[in-house]
Amino acid sequence: MPTVVEATLGEATVSIETGRVAKQAGGAVLIRSGDTVVLVTATASQEPREGVDFFPLTCDFEERMYAVGRIPGGRIKREGRPSEFAVLTSRLIDRPIRPLFPTGLRNEVQIVATPLSVDQDHPPDVLAVTGASAALAVSDIPFPNLIAAVRVGRVDGQFIINPSWAQAEEGDLDLVVAGTKTSVVMMEAGAKEVTEEDLLAALEFAQEHIRALIAAQEELAAKAGKPKRDFPSFIVDPELIDAVREREATRIREAIQEPDKAAREAGLQLLRGEIVAELAPDFPEREAELSEAVDKVIKEELRALILDEGKRPDGRGVEEVRPITAEVSLLPRTHGSALFTRGQTQVLATTTLGSPGEGQKLEGLELALEQKHFMLYYNFPPYSVGETRVLRGPGRREIGHGALAERALQPMLPPDSEFPYTMRVVCEVLESNGSSSMGSVCAGCLALMDAGVPMRKPVAGVAMGLVTRGDQYVVLTDIQGMEDFTGDMDFKVAGTRDGITAIQLDIKIEGLSMEMLANALAQAKRGRMHILEKMVDVLPAPREELSEYAPRIFILEIHPDKIGEVIGPGGKIIKKITAETGATIDIEQDGRVFITSVEAAGGEMARKMIDDITRDVRVGETYLGKVVGIQSFGAFIEILPGREGMVHISELAHRRVARVEDVVKIGDEVMVKVIDIDPQGKIKLTRKGLLEPVEGEAAAPAEAPRGERPSGGQRGGGQRGGGQRGGGQRGGGGGGRPGGEERPSAKFRPKERRG
Repeated sequence: MPTVVEATLGEATVSIETGRVAKQAGGAVLIRSGDTVVLVTATASQEPREGVDFFPLTCDFEERMYAVGRIPGGRIKREGRPSEFAVLTSRLIDRPIRPLFPTGLRNEVQIVATPLSVDQDHPPDVLAVTGASAALAVSDIPFPNLIAAVRVGRVDGQFIINPSWAQAEEGDLDLVVAGTKTSVVMMEAGAKEVTEEDLLAALEFAQEHIRALIAAQEELAAKAGKPKRDFPSFIVDPELIDAVREREATRIREAIQEPDKAAREAGLQLLRGEIVAELAPDFPEREAELSEAVDKVIKEELRALILDEGKRPDGRGVEEVRPITAEVSLLPRTHGSALFTRGQTQVLATTTLGSPGEGQKLEGLELALEQKHFMLYYNFPPYSVGETRVLRGPGRREIGHGALAERALQPMLPPDSEFPYTMRVVCEVLESNGSSSMGSVCAGCLALMDAGVPMRKPVAGVAMGLVTRGDQYVVLTDIQGMEDFTGDMDFKVAGTRDGITAIQLDIKIEGLSMEMLANALAQAKRGRMHILEKMVDVLPAPREELSEYAPRIFILEIHPDKIGEVIGPGGKIIKKITAETGATIDIEQDGRVFITSVEAAGGEMARKMIDDITRDVRVGETYLGKVVGIQSFGAFIEILPGREGMVHISELAHRRVARVEDVVKIGDEVMVKVIDIDPQGKIKLTRKGLLEPVEGEAAAPAEAPRGERPSGGQRGGGQRGGGQRGGGQRGGGGGGRPGGEERPSAKFRPKERRG
């Protein structure tokens, strides 16, 4: 029988069920809120994975479009490569649970979260994180500290627990928090200049609901949990660590204080080999364990150096930011560019501006988002850390870092109504020694300002670290790679002078207290202010003019009923405008027309053509039109793009015209005047009223006397053409026909020249 437990979060209820589905998994739960249902499973391998010195955990969020009642777009109808939302949610599951598994676990553990049903009021990502903990709780896998995750929004100054996507978008805070009963283990946030004090209040608010969700998991585990399996634990022998510490601690401490990253890593690698060679006779056939023991002592000595002496590997104080340099406008043909260097971390960012139609179309579970007009991509090539590897597409880390930097800059961008461009920022990490994601925030901000994007305020980011020993701890500003690897926290904070715009927190210990978080936030603010000063010194405000190579956008507003006229049948008219002007045209349903053109002249031409199409034609107005068609009874003139009228043969000249081709030919430009518009919208034109009569030439009557007609045989009722004609038929045809015989229409018969 299925076992179900519930927890109340605000006005919603979260239920967790086990025992109905996926019974062969190590642990499986269905977690539900509203109409959102997520299946989460946790399974461990029977044997440890050989040849690894890390915990092989994988977390996957498997999107299913049926969950929102949609069939995937494109030619292939099966879900393929994970979307950005799926990748970020997979990371959201991994980051809080990874540090809480037992030390030394080497069995493969796989968490799979599959959204089966999703409504737009209950996002599945935080449910998947809580579900992962619940699946582990009922499984046979050891996981001693249960966690839960909630989202906190703030609308009109009021905190909301697990807001809908629409509420999160409307508010000034979108915070995801994962924690144990007593502490925070992971945090992810986007904000609109929220203060540090307000963020701490939001964390306190989240913690209350996290405790309720953990209590429900404990109840579920007590009722339906499996007995925990015994897993082998791979821990370095303390005897080896003691031997390395006693003999080599002094040499190790000296080696880790080399300021240059490359020299330090090379020195430590050489020292590691020497230590293993020296100790190998005392511990035969245990060289691999000795190498791990050296790494443990390196970590111990670095932490002791910081905690006991307040010194860091490169000699900085705990709040000191590495030297910063910045340059803008490096690349001549990009729309904006910036090179930001902080210590041994260097990022080159470029900005490209495009038309509104060049935004990224999204297809995923978050239906509230249809198209992105701001994108930031983060690239981390192997040469940035002095390594070689096969170049492939971006991994989860690159996608996550890019999303964080994008989120940090988004709140300071101008609204579409003021700056309707699509903006694409690409951050190339050229050198890395810690916090390249925050370097991307700084470089990306400068590149946007260099491109002339009217950002409201500049944004900077800084990465904070933490070293703990019992109750003692030290917060580090602007951590480098070694401090990230051996420390207990990676806390990235981005924002303006007035508040936070993005946060990402990951830890390697069981949790952070509110005191630790408050101190880290205050210290991060001081570091952020320092970095902002360096940025403003280089570029105090956005450029007033766009690059000469950037496109210009002209905006028109037309009546929505006129949209079809601009597009034309099968897109004929809009394609013609694009071909003739070189401009890109995007039309919104509300009637806004965006004309994007690198050449101002092309944009102006397209604007005039659209204006001509959409303005009303009135009787009495004159136009310079082009002859686009000729029939025996008159000529068709395009007076505006896509708007044609007809000049009857009798209105072509003051004299009598025998053939239309005698006066005009296709492609001729002629001045015409509107004399009538019938109820069906057909436009009648004249040319006579705009011509000066030829001296001695009188206007011809509509029908000349028989004696004055050119020879060519008898004519029926006033019709042109040779041969006898039946009653009142139009068009030129040769030969006689019996009176009254029906003739085919002129447009289907060949024209005849006069005799």
